[in-house]
Amino acid sequence: MRARTLADLSAPLLALRLLASDFSHLPAPRVGVSTLYPERLELTFHDDFAGFEAWREALNIAPKSVVHHVQCDGRTAVLNVHATFAGADLELTGYAKVPAVQPVLAGSGAVS
Repeated sequence: MRARTLADLSAPLLALRLLASDFSHLPAPRVGVSTLYPERLELTFHDDFAGFEAWREALNIAPKSVVHHVQCDGRTAVLNVHATFAGADLELTGYAKVPAVQPVLAGSGAVS
């Protein structure tokens, strides 16, 4: 296997350049480009889903394409979606804390 060159990453780097130009007003993600997946550009959003949703809407990615799951013993919600942009496999991932469930004391419900 030959060593990858920067030219091998041209698809995600071009996509990143176009995104930075066309969507510079959107929240900044953590950006990932890797020689392991040379066609992929990863945009990751932490702490809430607002950045994820802003990018999903701007890129016109259908909500039904988004996969949701929970990890870390139910403490972290994850949204993930793949799309194609400018010849790159674009992966958006968002992480948010799952709100803690507040216990309800017996007898504290509404009375009719």
